[in-house]
Amino acid sequence: MVKINPIKRVTLTEQILEQVASWIISNELKPGDKLPNERLLAEEFQVNRGRIRESLRALALIGLIEIKPGEGSFVSAKESVLPAETILWMYHNEVNNLEEVYAARKLIESEVYLEAADRMTENEISVLDNIMKELKNSPKNNNEEFQRLLDDFDLYMGACSGNKIYNKLMQTIVHLRHQSMVKILNVPGARVNSINSRTKLIKAIKQRNLEEVKEAIDLNFTGAKKFYKQLK
Repeated sequence: MVKINPIKRVTLTEQILEQVASWIISNELKPGDKLPNERLLAEEFQVNRGRIRESLRALALIGLIEIKPGEGSFVSAKESVLPAETILWMYHNEVNNLEEVYAARKLIESEVYLEAADRMTENEISVLDNIMKELKNSPKNNNEEFQRLLDDFDLYMGACSGNKIYNKLMQTIVHLRHQSMVKILNVPGARVNSINSRTKLIKAIKQRNLEEVKEAIDLNFTGAKKFYKQLK
């Protein structure tokens, strides 16, 4: 049996973290506001600066604040991007389970695509067109760049969905899938499938045809399933 140690009381770092987080959540500190510097916080909390630094790093990890070297710590914007490190830490056991990643991708991306397709403006569609042009012109020997553009495409779809939860979920799935997708791009036909499905998607969005949008989504994931199997 594993050895179980008694639970210790909440640490000073955790108490500081909770108090600063409460200022942000209660809106006492608003997006963009600058926090007092480490020295002042240490004096107010009557702790050393190391404790303050630990607390601020933890708050940055969960996305509540942004630390800007040489400038200080600032409350994150409401729509700030989830830190990749946080997502990968939360799902470190699942990120290499290709079947689970695929299932999550299909569920989340499909819903985000449909929601965004129903709401997108002409200006937003033109942004997708520009990303597609970059995708088609991306060097064939640079999978990282190609995948970065795919990520940009899907993150933009999340932002256009008008649903804050969908947007965060898309950010999560993009981080979880990234490395496996870079590997999949080595499989013959994977790039073509990504381009063809998204080209069809944009065309359907322009026509305001949700049935065609669904077909484009199915095309993407039918191909993706085949490529995932080849990585096993």
